[in-house]
Amino acid sequence: MTENIISIENVSKKFPSQPIPALDQISASVPKGKMVGIAGPDGAGKTTLIRLIAGLLLPSQGKIEVAGYDSAKQAKEIHNFIGYMPQKFGLYEDLTVMQNLNLYADLQGVLGNERKQAYDKVLHFTNLAPFTTRLAGALSGGMKQKLGLACTLIRKPRLLLLDEPSVGVDPISRRELWKMVLALLGEGISVIWSTAYLDEAERCDYVLLLNEGKLLFYGPPSNLTDRVKDRVFRVSDFAESKRLVLSSFLNQNNVIDGVIQGSSVRIVAKDPSFLSEAQSNLSERSFHIQPIQPRFEDAFVDILGGGPGGVSVLAQKIPEKQKDDQIIVEAKNLTKKFGSFTAVDHISFQVKRGEIFGLLGPNGAGKSTTFKMLCGLLQPTQGQALVQGLDLQKAPGQARARLGYMAQKFSLYGDLSVLQNLIFFSGVYNLPIQKRKNAIDGIIEIFNFKNYIHDSASNLSLGYKQRLALSCSVMHQPDVLFLDEPTSGVDPLTRREFWNHINGLVEKGVTVVVTTHFMDEAESCDRIGLIYMGKIIETGSPDELKNRAATPNIPNPTLEDAFIKLIEEYDSKRPVS
Repeated sequence: MTENIISIENVSKKFPSQPIPALDQISASVPKGKMVGIAGPDGAGKTTLIRLIAGLLLPSQGKIEVAGYDSAKQAKEIHNFIGYMPQKFGLYEDLTVMQNLNLYADLQGVLGNERKQAYDKVLHFTNLAPFTTRLAGALSGGMKQKLGLACTLIRKPRLLLLDEPSVGVDPISRRELWKMVLALLGEGISVIWSTAYLDEAERCDYVLLLNEGKLLFYGPPSNLTDRVKDRVFRVSDFAESKRLVLSSFLNQNNVIDGVIQGSSVRIVAKDPSFLSEAQSNLSERSFHIQPIQPRFEDAFVDILGGGPGGVSVLAQKIPEKQKDDQIIVEAKNLTKKFGSFTAVDHISFQVKRGEIFGLLGPNGAGKSTTFKMLCGLLQPTQGQALVQGLDLQKAPGQARARLGYMAQKFSLYGDLSVLQNLIFFSGVYNLPIQKRKNAIDGIIEIFNFKNYIHDSASNLSLGYKQRLALSCSVMHQPDVLFLDEPTSGVDPLTRREFWNHINGLVEKGVTVVVTTHFMDEAESCDRIGLIYMGKIIETGSPDELKNRAATPNIPNPTLEDAFIKLIEEYDSKRPVS
C-alpha cells in the first residue's frame, strides 16, 4: 500500500474580506514520492491550498497532516523538512546569486562542509555556477526561477512545494525546470506543483483540479482526459478566415470550446454527434473535419463548463477599420545597445493591417526591448520604428495616438481604483467627455468590473489585473495593439477570453503585435518572428515553422518542439568563441 505524505480532510479556508470561502471542504491524499499538480482558474484557491500545506495559513475548518504532523499545531516541524517556492520571485534582487544562497543557507542553518557540498550540488544542478556574482534582478525569468529552486534546495527537502514556478518562463527554461524536478523525484522527494500550463499538469502523476474553492477532480490526469474521448475534432482546408471559422463553430450549441492551431481549428464538442451535425449544418461551406486525440486542456475546459464562446462584445463596439494590405508596423534595422551589450541587433520586419504578428523567443532574447522601441518607450541606438508610416522618434505624439500598449508587467496605478485608472487613461488619450463616459461604461460592462470599480488595482486577482490593463490599452480604439505577454500566469479560460477579444479586433481590421510564452496561443498568430540573441532567426506562419523543424523522429512537431529545435540549430551553426 502506498504511503501518503499529505492527508487533507474536509479543509475549508475563509478570509474575512471575501464573501465565499477560498477553499470549501477539500479532501485528498497525496502519495509519497509522486508529483501532484494543482490546476484551476485564477482565484480557484491553488496558492491558498499550498500555503495551508506549508503551515503558513491556518484552516478555518478541517485538518491537514504532512508526514504525520498537523499543519495547524506542528507547523515548525513541517518547516524543517519542506521546501517552498512562492509564486512571486521572493529573493532579493539587489543581492547577487551567491549572496542569496548565503542568506538562505544561514536561515536554514546549513554550515561548514555541508554548505559547500550543497552549493556545489545546486549550482551544478541549476547551471548557475557561471553567474554567482550577477545580481538576482539582472537574471532572466528562467534563471530567476532556477535561483529560487536552488535556494529552496539548499537543504534537501522531503516535500517540495512549487507555486506556479514556470510563469513567464520560456519553453526552453520550462523544460529545464521540468527535468530538474523529475530528477528530484528520482531522489525520493515528493512534489506539489501548481501551474497555469495544462501540458505540465498532464505530465503529473496526479492532478488536483480546483474551481472557486471547490475540488472538481483528483486523480491521474488521463482519467479526466477520458471524459472528452471521441469529442475532439480538427477543422481544416477552409477558404475563409480561420478566426471567422472558429467563431462560427463556437456559436454552435454543440460546441463547448475551440482554439486556433496554425491553419486549422481545434474543436471540443458536447457529444460525438458533432461530426455529422456540423457537416449537415454547414454543408454550404468547404472544410474537412476529423477526430483527433483529446488532451488534458480539452477536459479541463469541459469540466469547467466550456469556454467564453465566439463573440467579443469589445470587438463589436469597435468601428470597422479600412481593410487593405497596408504596412501598419515596420521595424527597420532596429538596434539597441546598453553600453557594450547589444540587446537588439538590426531587427527588421513588417506587419500588415489586420494581421497578428507574434514575437517569440527565450527570456532575455530582446522581445520586450523591441516592443518598447516600436511603442516609442525606448529610443533605438540605430534604425527606425514606424507605425502607419510615422517615425516614433520624429512624430511620437501622432504615432502613439494610433496604438495601444499592454506591458509585460502590470504597469497601471496600483493605488488607484479600477474606476480611477479608467478615468485617468481615458484622459491620457484625450477622449472628449461624452466619449470618455461611454468608453468607461462600456469597459465596465464588457469586462465585468461592476463589483470591482472601487477596489484598488493592486488588490485585484491576476486575471482582473490583466483585464484592466487590456481595457486601458483599447479605450481610444487604436489601429494597432502591442501586447507584451498579455496572458502570462492566467488560466486557460481567461486566456481564451483574451484571445476571443484579440481575434474579434483583428477581424475588424486592428493590427496586433504580441509576445507570449504559451505556444498554444502563438498558434493563433498569422506570422511569427523567432528572436534569439537579439536577432530574428526565423520568420513564418506557425505551420511553416513546425514544418521546418520536422524530423524523421518527430514528423509532426508541436510549436514548442519547433521553438526549441530552431534555436538549437542556430546554436549549432554559431562559431565557438
